[in-house]
Amino acid sequence: MRIENNTVSSQGASGNGATSPFRSVEVNGNRSTSVRNGSSKHDGESNSSSFTMLAPPTPKPSYFGHDREEITRIAIQSLVDLGYHRAARVLEEESEYTLESQEVSDFRNAVLKGEWTKAEVLLFGLEIDSNHDVNALLFYLREQKFLELLEARDVSKALQVLRTELTPLNQSVDKLHSLSSLMMCIDAEDLKTQAGWDGAAGLSRQHLLSELSRSISPSVMIPEHRLASLLHQVKQTQISRCLYHNTANSPSLYSDHICDRNQFPLSTIHILKDHDDEVWFVQFSNDGTKLATGSKDNTVIIWDLETFEYIHILREHTNHVTCVQWSPDDTRLLSCSTDSKAKLWDTRTGECIWTSSGHSDWVSCCAWAPDGQTFVTGSVDREMIVWDLGGKEVYRWTGSRVYDLVITPNGRRLAAICTQKKLHVYNFVTREKEYEIQMVSELTCISVSKDSRYILMNMGTGLQEVHLMDLATAEVVRKFSGQKQKEFMIRSCFGGADENFVVSGSEDAMVYIWHKENGTLVETLPGHSGIVNCVAWNPANPHMFASAGDDHKVRIWSKAPQHKGKMKGVAEAFGQ
Repeated sequence: MRIENNTVSSQGASGNGATSPFRSVEVNGNRSTSVRNGSSKHDGESNSSSFTMLAPPTPKPSYFGHDREEITRIAIQSLVDLGYHRAARVLEEESEYTLESQEVSDFRNAVLKGEWTKAEVLLFGLEIDSNHDVNALLFYLREQKFLELLEARDVSKALQVLRTELTPLNQSVDKLHSLSSLMMCIDAEDLKTQAGWDGAAGLSRQHLLSELSRSISPSVMIPEHRLASLLHQVKQTQISRCLYHNTANSPSLYSDHICDRNQFPLSTIHILKDHDDEVWFVQFSNDGTKLATGSKDNTVIIWDLETFEYIHILREHTNHVTCVQWSPDDTRLLSCSTDSKAKLWDTRTGECIWTSSGHSDWVSCCAWAPDGQTFVTGSVDREMIVWDLGGKEVYRWTGSRVYDLVITPNGRRLAAICTQKKLHVYNFVTREKEYEIQMVSELTCISVSKDSRYILMNMGTGLQEVHLMDLATAEVVRKFSGQKQKEFMIRSCFGGADENFVVSGSEDAMVYIWHKENGTLVETLPGHSGIVNCVAWNPANPHMFASAGDDHKVRIWSKAPQHKGKMKGVAEAFGQ
């Protein structure tokens, strides 16, 4: 289709989440406590019957180039995390390193017990990272105190804390207004709902401690679950370096990780040929068992991916089909067309159950709300319309000739691109526009990640790139280049088990696949004999994706077959 010319989980208590049972050790009847984080237990020891000058401890060798004290203390914390408290005590005694000082332990206990005055005093005795504002830390503490007083329905004391303790800290005015509005909550449950807070008996104090610990020098208070965090970083580094990582399974720690290229979907296993003209759009059902395709031949076809036979051919559009989208439960399918209509189909019967009458020009795109109760259609007539399942108009935005739109999986935002090279981002709940960005190139496609954080945009004409943008910050995180896109609508998508890849069509009849984390071009796949207009990755099968082209064909890609004749259509796919 040509572009328009005007255009880590917490399990159990951690070393930072519970009082360590081994803060001190008895020597000849005297109890000696470490007062400096990670100090040797020889400090302060004495013998009541005799006195012998002890030589200073012999410096201990590093652990394969790593600081032995750091490794040991992290190991102690990890043993506590794992629930091996006796082993942790033994390691403390044998290594002569303590997990943390008494001051840190006292501070932890004060926070977890809600002793707020004591916690504030102890906080000032700890080594605070110079990059953090002490007033901000006090605000966190006093905010918890305020919320707990409200939970206990002690409104007068809560008001006093708000006025005399929180306000003088000169933190966010909006935050203060938000806290003051909580005083109108009718009961404790209403407070928890409005504040997004689980109460004094929940995990709120533990979360507070976690937040505060990020500001305390890590040499004084080791960050929570440090070993788990380090192992996660190791795995993520290995995944980012593995070009073909396409599994949701976590890599093993026993060996260095690498995925076999033969397990990546690089082979065409079937070609769908029932369209009579260019195929402009392709979309898998959410359960991964079916595929819907829209074509310039005015039809939508629903395919069974087990047999690769069509289930329904939907023929009621009178002009080219521009977009198709499955409902969250896969029982309905939306289609858009240059005949200025959007249609809603029953995917079980193939019956058209609704036709729009709200657009005056071709309908370019559509998207479902995550709850499946409403959907949005976008058009070059400068309208985006929200509809309910009965076909009643719920809301309408006016102003831009829309090419494509998405609704984030969390239901909070709607993002749209238009012929004026702009990205528009709306709050889908309040309907208000959050921001608008003028881009330097034509925008032809927009996709959203499963975590609602990122969008992909195809940049045509001069740039010929796919951009990964953070929706919250509007910053371009990464750019993917190589595909050809000068004058036609080309679509891209996220792909793989953990959305580790970006895949796009191209005007040179190729499919391009990049590694999302490092931007490396992983593969360039030939097969189509014309422009590749659209690609889609199976959400339930990381080893399958589809591409649609001007050659009237839809190619299904998967792992190479292991045995000759094992999969139906393989011979046909390879031209035999």
